[in-house]
Amino acid sequence: VEFWERRILGLSSGIEDIGQLRWDLVLCLLLAWILCYFCVWNGIKSTGKVVYVTATFPYVMLVVLLVRGLTLPGASDGVKYYLYPDPSRLADPQVWMDAGSQIFFSYGVCTGVLMSLGSYNTYNNNSYKDSIALCLLNSLTSFVAGFAIFSVLGFMAKEQGVDISMVTESGPGLAFIAFPRALALMPLPQLWAVFFFTMIIFLGLDSEFVYQEALVTTVSDLFPATFRNSCHRKLLLLAISVGSFLFGLVMVTEGGLYVFLVFDYHACSGMTLLLFASLQSICIGWVYGADRLYDNIQDMIGYRPWPFMKYCWQFFTPALCVFTFIFSLVKYTPLKFNNTYEYPWWGYALGWFLTLSSTLMVPFWMLYAVSSVAYISTYPSPLTHLFQGLASGRCCRLKHPPSKTLFYISCCDLILG
Repeated sequence: VEFWERRILGLSSGIEDIGQLRWDLVLCLLLAWILCYFCVWNGIKSTGKVVYVTATFPYVMLVVLLVRGLTLPGASDGVKYYLYPDPSRLADPQVWMDAGSQIFFSYGVCTGVLMSLGSYNTYNNNSYKDSIALCLLNSLTSFVAGFAIFSVLGFMAKEQGVDISMVTESGPGLAFIAFPRALALMPLPQLWAVFFFTMIIFLGLDSEFVYQEALVTTVSDLFPATFRNSCHRKLLLLAISVGSFLFGLVMVTEGGLYVFLVFDYHACSGMTLLLFASLQSICIGWVYGADRLYDNIQDMIGYRPWPFMKYCWQFFTPALCVFTFIFSLVKYTPLKFNNTYEYPWWGYALGWFLTLSSTLMVPFWMLYAVSSVAYISTYPSPLTHLFQGLASGRCCRLKHPPSKTLFYISCCDLILG
């Protein structure tokens, strides 16, 4: 703990004491964005080649760590703790929020990544089959990874002579405190540490350049006349990389971990993702229409998917997302660092500002898009039929198209931005 908090982070007393830049972390951050830039340099072609290495190596290391972990003394205690959780924790809303965030991040749901990468497929690509395979592979990977992690934690608890609940951590503490501490107790700890942290680096790079590719694809689709040019696209990628690096500098200061946790808790997980999941599922199931989406998929893949999927889009998924969002909102608990440090009022205000900076874009963009659409109709209720026209897939022309370009937008893109 001291090495992590004092030597690596130089952790200050709180977010009020932001401190100085940690230059070794600054160099690591710079290197990460340089690697990310060149991974996405040539678009999806270069990204696809890099993924063969960055996605395959973690699976190899997962198998190695799993075999090694299960052969350690005390591993069975960790596995039992993993397979028999405490049912009372189901009443904790934070558990549901963390579970929802984990599902959304691991699957890439409601982040735009799947839609951006999927846009490079051919029209008749069997996305239905790909989606099922992705879900099964992701769930199986998470399940197997749990055995690798908890077997090592069981070994760690046995070595220290404490209950396993005393050594389990989440977030950065698991990857940079608990697991390295367990690796140090193994034979050849340096070798296992190299393998483990190489896996962590590759997993981080995977997430980093995939989200960057999604952002570049989105901007390029909004302004195709400008950024479909290869040179302009690389300049856009450079601007995003430089901007992200500069923004990340505040997180590699002595108080940077406090800022990072505020950003993680409010801006890109928890209630924010649950809200977007609720809006998107309602939009797809009821505004665009589950029947229409069902027919679209049949047109693309040549056969009708399992009929139960249609009821999931209409009822089960929206209800589950809305219920989880409301439950987490009612049972909201303010962020605490290590369950002890309480942020000042302006720290929480910063967090809610980050939350609103993304969520308010939904109604703002909806109003802007609706006001910008010139929909010619003889019906007495033009606004109602405007949405019906958008939902039916009919094209709409913007009143003031930039560079005299016509934008054609679907209902989901219109409402969710």
